[in-house]
Amino acid sequence: MTSEKPPLPGDGQRDEADLGSGVEQEVTLEAARDGWDSKVEYFLAQLGFSVGLGNVWRFPYLCHQNGGGAFILLYVVLMVLVGVPLFFLELAAGQSIRQGSIGVWRHISPKLVGIGYSSCVVCFFVALYYNVIIGWSIFYMGNSFQYPLPWEKCPTEGNITVKECAASSPTSYFWYRKALDITDSIDETGEFNPIITGCLLAAWVIVCLAMYKGIKSTGKVMYFSSVFPYVVLLCFLIRGLTLDGASEGIKFMFYPRLEILADVQVWRQAATQVFFALGLGFGSVIAYSSYNPRNNNCHRDAFTVSGVNFLTSVLASLVVFAVLGFRAKTIATNCVKRNLKAISSADLFINASNVESLTLKSYEDWYRSKGQYLKIPDYNITACSLEEELKQGVEGTGLAFIAFTEAMTLFPGSPFWSVLFFLMLLNLGLSTMFGTMAGILTPLTDTFKTLRNHKLIFTMCSCVLGFLIGLMFTQRCGNYFVTMFDDYSATLPLIIVVIFQTISVAWVYGADRFLEDLKRMLNRPVPVVYKYLWKYVCPVAMLGLLGASLLKMVLNRPTYTAWNREKASKEDLPYPGWALAVLVTLIIVAFLPVPIGYLHSLLLDRLGQSPADTEARYQPCATTDTDLTPLDTLHPLLEENHHSHSPNGHIESVQSSVL
Repeated sequence: MTSEKPPLPGDGQRDEADLGSGVEQEVTLEAARDGWDSKVEYFLAQLGFSVGLGNVWRFPYLCHQNGGGAFILLYVVLMVLVGVPLFFLELAAGQSIRQGSIGVWRHISPKLVGIGYSSCVVCFFVALYYNVIIGWSIFYMGNSFQYPLPWEKCPTEGNITVKECAASSPTSYFWYRKALDITDSIDETGEFNPIITGCLLAAWVIVCLAMYKGIKSTGKVMYFSSVFPYVVLLCFLIRGLTLDGASEGIKFMFYPRLEILADVQVWRQAATQVFFALGLGFGSVIAYSSYNPRNNNCHRDAFTVSGVNFLTSVLASLVVFAVLGFRAKTIATNCVKRNLKAISSADLFINASNVESLTLKSYEDWYRSKGQYLKIPDYNITACSLEEELKQGVEGTGLAFIAFTEAMTLFPGSPFWSVLFFLMLLNLGLSTMFGTMAGILTPLTDTFKTLRNHKLIFTMCSCVLGFLIGLMFTQRCGNYFVTMFDDYSATLPLIIVVIFQTISVAWVYGADRFLEDLKRMLNRPVPVVYKYLWKYVCPVAMLGLLGASLLKMVLNRPTYTAWNREKASKEDLPYPGWALAVLVTLIIVAFLPVPIGYLHSLLLDRLGQSPADTEARYQPCATTDTDLTPLDTLHPLLEENHHSHSPNGHIESVQSSVL
């Protein structure tokens, strides 16, 4: 690495030669970089990528499990001190350097180019399984156009209810047996699921059609895919708040438990959620911002997108626990009715005027004092706890495809609400998927001229490859591989990537110099507090998160949740040896480009070559805006270049080199 740090492109610097020396000069004109048609498209794209399925089914679970209101307070603190500064860093780097993740880190230092490639690998891993979840949403949405919903009641064989369904629930049975037809463990592969395979193909076709013209086509799709989920969430919120039990569900979620903040794992989970909620390290934030004009106020964008992201998580939590509160109260009330009917049939007495007037609180008090001691032949008196019902199935796929679907069967007009819900999940997933694919396609097309010249073919081939590899997730054991990829293919590599990104800007390039570049770019000073956040707070926080994640993985053998067909229940199983080898390989492969890029650069230094010398096809994209240089100021040079200029009459990029 040379001691002299490279300037950010677009600062008006270019190689100059003495015009009086007789040295001939050549002006190379590059095609202008694509740009967003409007600020609204960019904002919706950035918001659509950051607001994903995790806001709907991950944040509510974490908030409930980790202290309710106390967790929200901790989340906001970490968002302000770590999330927003890192998000702003990625926005500013992409907008200033105007290239994808590979080009950005190559520009900072050739030794750091592996960071960009590592981001691409992680994006590819995530795209593989994320589109499977979109496929599941398509499957459920398709099955929602019927009344009654197919997961409303257990199927029968003759006059007998299917044993697996009777021992669990109609929604659990439909998810595990009808949708996934899941095996009992990851060791049992099973054949491909043809229906889910078809849904996966449909998901990849949608992604390909939306990405085929790059941001020009993606930006238009975002008007619907990013806005529609908010319409659905507001509809569900209005409907949910009118349901009996909604207030109990919301109170149960937000009740603050401050003592839980002493747990290190709570901090780890809050930091991880901030990390993934903003999409840090994927390269997608950099890719989207690289299409902005260089004077765009990315500092304001960082706060706006982060703020809307957080408010979306809170809105989704209100919706989820309003509906789950209704579900839990309905189940608990029916439980009380069954118990009282059994007591009445056994000629036992309970002090209540009638069943309908008995509240859940009264029943719980009675159960603790008397009910648990009653003995009825062939019947077990249960507590019918509202709180215990609220704890069931509130995370991830368990929330979306089991608990929430069960709640919607209790709604009047349930097919309508089911279609809305899964169409919302489909759009949330697609918005994130578009950003994930941009994190792959943008840096690679920026870096390699061949790919840039055949962008459509490259996009189609990427989607076809993603579908073919994604077939592993459509096996009967595919859900277990989705869990493995979700838990291990992205978390550790992305944390490492973000640590390197922060150190690269704050220490290698220099925080003071970067702030000065941003001041020139934005035409306004940037608060100096970012210097200390980037240099000290963010690296320390990310190193702490990395250490806590590694410690958890080492101390606790990785496990996955399997569905046992005979018991008709979930059980936690340890990953077998070969599966452990696979997940370790995923982590290594995702992180490997970082040291390889560093060693490759060192080797080239030893050989006296530059990275550009060894990559004949590497050609950086134009890094200056259109409409910056009036045509008449360089008229003589344009004459020598056969009047090659852009349709709007302005030079798009001018670089001089000595022949």
